[in-house]
Amino acid sequence: MATGLRTEGPLHTMSAFIDCRSVLYYPHRSCVAIPRSVYPDRQRRIPALENSMPKRLISHVAFVCCVGVALSGTTRFARAQALSAPYPAAAPLNRYLIPVKASEIELARSAAPASISDGAEVLVLAEDGYVTAVKGGNGFVCLVERAWGKTTDDPEFWNPKVMAPLCVNAPAARTYLPIVLMKTKLVLASKSKMEIARALKSAMDSKELPALEPDAMCFMMSKQQYLSDDDTHWHPHMMWFVPGDSEKSWGANLPGVPAIAANVPEDRMTIFMLVVSHWSDGSPATH
Repeated sequence: MATGLRTEGPLHTMSAFIDCRSVLYYPHRSCVAIPRSVYPDRQRRIPALENSMPKRLISHVAFVCCVGVALSGTTRFARAQALSAPYPAAAPLNRYLIPVKASEIELARSAAPASISDGAEVLVLAEDGYVTAVKGGNGFVCLVERAWGKTTDDPEFWNPKVMAPLCVNAPAARTYLPIVLMKTKLVLASKSKMEIARALKSAMDSKELPALEPDAMCFMMSKQQYLSDDDTHWHPHMMWFVPGDSEKSWGANLPGVPAIAANVPEDRMTIFMLVVSHWSDGSPATH
């Protein structure tokens, strides 16, 4: 039984100005525009997703680091490494686990309104992977994703603070959830990020991982979500998982269009997001 996860070395040397951006599984306010119709009382504008963003740096989180050019060479190098790789290696396994199973069940269910989550199957993370803690009957599955739900090139891939509750519908449970479960098994087997990426590619090439079904989606409406260090709670939202690079099919990310999209080549899908105005408990989202 693994009690810890294998560590990895530092990332590449960065220059005095470090610009690390990604659009992974957890969106960030600095890379998407929130329609005013969602929060009509808010005047703050959020910059639109940058068209120039390299497609290989896809994640739901934007991460930007700056290092002052006035720093000395040695200090600048050390500071650059610290900022560019805040989580360069896996933490001990116990830092990813929630000790009280009932707390994880409650957190997982908070991803969706009770009308859905009360009848859903609930998975919790154990030392050997996700296990069923509550049997469901409505086709939905709720769980708390950890940071490795992000793509392997994301700087917060090993962040033990990330707790992302989501409830997936039946098509997503059959065809999206296997990706999450496989990545989790690889992480718990102490595989490196490179090994995880290679294993995913092989499983998709060989059809070991199924193709995404139509209508695969999930709810991410938990007020307790911790999606990244940069923006812990972001906004309550719903997501759809669509095969391939499908951003244009929804007209997503265009001015005035409420749909937000992020292409995720590693998982061979596009994730579409719609921000909603309230959390799963019905309270308004005011940020």
